[in-house]
Amino acid sequence: MNRYPLWKNALVALVVVFGVLYALPNVFGQDPAVQVSVRDGSLPTDSVERVRSALSAADLQPVEVRRSEQTVLARMSSDDAQRSAREVLTEQLGDDYVVALNLAPAAPQWLQGIGGKPLNLGLDLRGGVHFLLDVDMEAAIQNALEQQVGGIRGYLRGEEIRYRGVTFDGERIEIRFADAEQRAQALNVLEGQYRDLEFENVDGGSLPVLSVTMSESAQVEEREAALDQNITTLRNRVNELGIAEPLVQQQGERRIVVQLPGVQDTTRAKEILGATATLEFRLVHGEPGDWRQAANSGDVPFDARLFERREGGPILLERDVIITGDQIVDAASSFDSSSGSPITRVSLDGSGADRMQNVTSEHVGDQMAVVFIENRVETVMRDGEEVRERSEVEEVINVAVIRDVLSHSFQIEGLSSEEARDLALLLRAGALSAPIEIVEERTIGPSLGQDNIEQGFLSVVVGLALVLVFVALYYRTFGLIANLALVVNLTLVIAVLSALQATLTLPGIAGIVLTVGMAVDANVLIFERIREELRAGNSIQAGIHSGYDRAIGTIADANVTTLIAAIVLFSFGTGPIKGFAVTLSIGIITSMFTAIMGTRAVVNAVYGGRRLKEIKI
Repeated sequence: MNRYPLWKNALVALVVVFGVLYALPNVFGQDPAVQVSVRDGSLPTDSVERVRSALSAADLQPVEVRRSEQTVLARMSSDDAQRSAREVLTEQLGDDYVVALNLAPAAPQWLQGIGGKPLNLGLDLRGGVHFLLDVDMEAAIQNALEQQVGGIRGYLRGEEIRYRGVTFDGERIEIRFADAEQRAQALNVLEGQYRDLEFENVDGGSLPVLSVTMSESAQVEEREAALDQNITTLRNRVNELGIAEPLVQQQGERRIVVQLPGVQDTTRAKEILGATATLEFRLVHGEPGDWRQAANSGDVPFDARLFERREGGPILLERDVIITGDQIVDAASSFDSSSGSPITRVSLDGSGADRMQNVTSEHVGDQMAVVFIENRVETVMRDGEEVRERSEVEEVINVAVIRDVLSHSFQIEGLSSEEARDLALLLRAGALSAPIEIVEERTIGPSLGQDNIEQGFLSVVVGLALVLVFVALYYRTFGLIANLALVVNLTLVIAVLSALQATLTLPGIAGIVLTVGMAVDANVLIFERIREELRAGNSIQAGIHSGYDRAIGTIADANVTTLIAAIVLFSFGTGPIKGFAVTLSIGIITSMFTAIMGTRAVVNAVYGGRRLKEIKI
């Protein structure tokens, strides 16, 4: 009695070996490192030598420089050396490379070869920047509706329906007609073509007007699309910033959480994350005399728009946009070979290249302008209160004569070096679908993170030590077996988290501490049941057997209900709550294994199949 078959003992041994191997990398820890990758294309064969030479020239001695797939990892001796190495490599390698701060496992190569990696540390342990961003959903719907203006105008012309004008006032599109008959014709064709829009006849004074708004279902879809696109764009921008292991995720219906581990310069991060810069390419309308007259009189032709040039002065541009920033697939900052001035080289996608080619082929010798558009949120004081005001800045940064037919690639001039770099970064990452506002900002220093690590580690050690002492004194030999199971359980939790490359946070540490207490609770139930069986007069072997069998149901009920609660926390919680739920769930599963199967295997090995007169429990 009380003997396990070979396969059960083998399973327990295999799980223990797994736990030891995959928890071991955390003993070796991580070293500060600099990660170098190519922005586009494959990593050159001489990348390792270039990195090593650049660091040596700056009197920086890396612990190790090695290539891993499409990255080069330079392990440094300290955080200060890591930051200096990043500055040197960013300057020496240029815009074609992405240089990111990272942490490199210090475990032996054989351990890394089987996938052994230490736990990732969360923002509250490693330090960095936390942003909570609010997406302006109203602006997203306005932008989506405004984009329909050009399409409606072109569709009415294609259907040969005459109209007096199409305008957008920020909430609705208004189409003016000469008479009600033309309005009825337009309503008939537009309702069949634009099913996401709602049309209403309104009284426009002397002229019939057709009011156009977005349907409620289309607004819901547009909000969801705006949030998804903003998350994607922010992830691209974070990658362009060269930040390793960032977190960008949705929170609620209109907010986004961005966590940037290791970043302490919040100004640069805020500028890039919050910028909504994009470009529009338009043909120039009229001559300089027409521009000044339109600016002075306010009488702008219906097929043109009035803009301001960056260097000052008005300019008229065609209403129809040739291409926008959405059709740009790549951008890089550089310097013009002839003038030496900063430029941004732009590459277009297929549809953008076709559109650019068609327009420029018909307008060789004419002027084309580049419009830089940026949405800004500024905080101003009004009546003693801080008020956030949104504004849109539109300025013409470049006007040039079309000398030849343009297609897939061209360059933009008229920028400073920093503007060229930032514009290239933003265009590569894509434009935000809707403006965002930073509603919460927290900076956590690495010293605070180290204090959190030490305090969290101390809490685990103290909690485990107290439990081990109490159990050993109260249950004696069986208590020592339970203590062994507790240590194995803690090892398994760390191993599973490391194997999954989960991120450990302070709430995660709290989940581990709670797991220690829950793990011993299962053993207490088993041992108390064994005591009851022995007091009832059963033999020792029968008491051990009954104690485990009859306690399993109670243990399962208690742990399964807690597991359900953890799953609910993970499903509906965000950020730290999810971290707590993950460690708690893993701890419940491992504690059930070690308490039921693990201790049973040890008890069977010590007491199974023997004639016993007494046991210490």
